[in-house]
Amino acid sequence: MSFSNLGLSDKVLAAVAATGYTTPTPIQEQAIPHVLARRDVLGIAQTGTGKTAAFVLPMLTLLEKGRARARMPRTLILEPTRELAAQVKEQFDKYGAGQKLNVALLIGGVSFGDQDSKLMRGVDVLIATPGRLLDHTERGGLLLTGVELLVIDEADRMLDMGFIPDIERICKLVPFTRQTLFFTATMPPEISRITEAFLHNPARIEVSKPATTAVTVTQLQVPAGREAHDKREILRRLLRDAKDLNNAIIFCNRKREVAVLHKSLQKHGFSVGALHGDMDQSARTAALDQFRKGEIPLLVASDVAARGLDIPAVSHVFNFDVPHHPDDYVHRIGRTGRAGRTGTAISIVTSLDSKSMTAIEKLIGQPIPRAEGDFTVKSEASDEDGAPRRSRSREGSRDGARGGRKPRREREPRQGEREARQGEREPRQDQEPRQERAAKPEREPRHGRGTAPRATPSHVPSIGRAEPSRPQREADHEPADHSHLPAFLLRPVRARA
Repeated sequence: MSFSNLGLSDKVLAAVAATGYTTPTPIQEQAIPHVLARRDVLGIAQTGTGKTAAFVLPMLTLLEKGRARARMPRTLILEPTRELAAQVKEQFDKYGAGQKLNVALLIGGVSFGDQDSKLMRGVDVLIATPGRLLDHTERGGLLLTGVELLVIDEADRMLDMGFIPDIERICKLVPFTRQTLFFTATMPPEISRITEAFLHNPARIEVSKPATTAVTVTQLQVPAGREAHDKREILRRLLRDAKDLNNAIIFCNRKREVAVLHKSLQKHGFSVGALHGDMDQSARTAALDQFRKGEIPLLVASDVAARGLDIPAVSHVFNFDVPHHPDDYVHRIGRTGRAGRTGTAISIVTSLDSKSMTAIEKLIGQPIPRAEGDFTVKSEASDEDGAPRRSRSREGSRDGARGGRKPRREREPRQGEREARQGEREPRQDQEPRQERAAKPEREPRHGRGTAPRATPSHVPSIGRAEPSRPQREADHEPADHSHLPAFLLRPVRARA
């Protein structure tokens, strides 16, 4: 069957022919007629099978009639991430080049002023993330009462990211008579309950079993130690020894691990970029553009890049961390082997990942074989800084911190130190013994009750007393040592007249 048999308009067919596509995928073939018939659709298909075009092409046909009004979009598409929203907009720009449609993108990281100006001109297609969309509605700059078609893409991802309460609020803001399209690659029980509340007598289209992987992807697992530096070394070995590696996406579970691994690979000479949710929108867009254009062959990313990103030429996917949820594994390896191409997905598995791997194999319905070869990390291997690893025992760490020397108590004195110590204990014959220090006089009691006031020494001047002349002091007293007195006490005091 060709696209001309699906009921699309001439403008849309011309745009599809210009891109080189002639035969629709199974999800497109079955979903497009139902969308054009104004029915609710629940589409379940593997990632990379063309779900985006399954709702973009019929939407372009339906939007040829009518006109948008200010701040009241005609259609609404909800995406879980900014990257997916930007990718859907690219699809509208590609297939809707011959139509005068206004497409707006509401995502975070962009100023509200630019987005408000686009909404004021009238929007035919509004592509948004739930958070930014609700921000505009609460500010009063957006009305959803004119939405005729609502598309919720990657519905299972919406559930994982906690967007379901926002989705429920948005569905209350759009008209009840809207047309709703749900598209997802996995179908957990929670999504099934949500579809019953949001969809009305939907056409269920299931072109493949939920949570199945493409047969064009070769899946392998590599055992590794628990330590992070062991996994990084194994990853570097896999990257250097991989056959036909054009580019690859390396997935981590945490954003912090993405930054650490990105820095480690850069230190070892790999051309690599990073992508995670805490990055600025401009940095995320720049990293994706460089990866798409082939300027950087490796991309370390979190699960923000696991859903719906259409990069057809990805040859390898590496799971540096095994995902905690089995559904995420299906989406991750779906970044390779797209559009009939072959791909390779390799997971680095530790002993702590055994339960997760068992759940993944149960979900996909097949075991994941181990890769051939010895991936044991030697103990004398180097870490990221090129320095040999140190022993983790207390004695080893102490010796390593002191450069391998003995403790201070056990270290024998050198020859010069022994002579110096003997010289301190026994005086030499040519030197006289040091004079004994004069015994300190007993401390006089403080002036208090029952004690007489202490007399002021004659050599210490006092206020109000006439100071004797220098010849008289020298005649009456022997010269005393005043070195123990502060300098200000040795200054002469003039008596008042």
